[in-house]
Amino acid sequence: MQYFQALKLGQKRVASSREYLNTLTNGKAMPALALVDTKSNVWEAVGEENLYAFVDESAGFILTDNSGYILALVDKSGSSKTIVQGVTKTQKENLEKIFEKDNIQKFEGKVILPV
Repeated sequence: MQYFQALKLGQKRVASSREYLNTLTNGKAMPALALVDTKSNVWEAVGEENLYAFVDESAGFILTDNSGYILALVDKSGSSKTIVQGVTKTQKENLEKIFEKDNIQKFEGKVILPV
């Protein structure tokens, strides 16, 4: 896929995921990655599917604040499409119930966050 085609498709998927997450987090969702790093010269948009993941320091990331978790909606490869920072434990538990109700599965792999 050409770079601009992949980027446009990825941006569309990021916008859709962000819109959904904004409805759950009072507009706190930020865009993340529109393209997947394929380790080659092939351009690929992030996947269409939405899976959720909560990231904390136990996942190897150093969070810049101590307000809890980063919530990411990711594709099947773990590329984050949208994120929310500063999620508390109570918010995490409430969001997990919503994701279960909305049939959004938990991502169990390594989450790729924007740098």
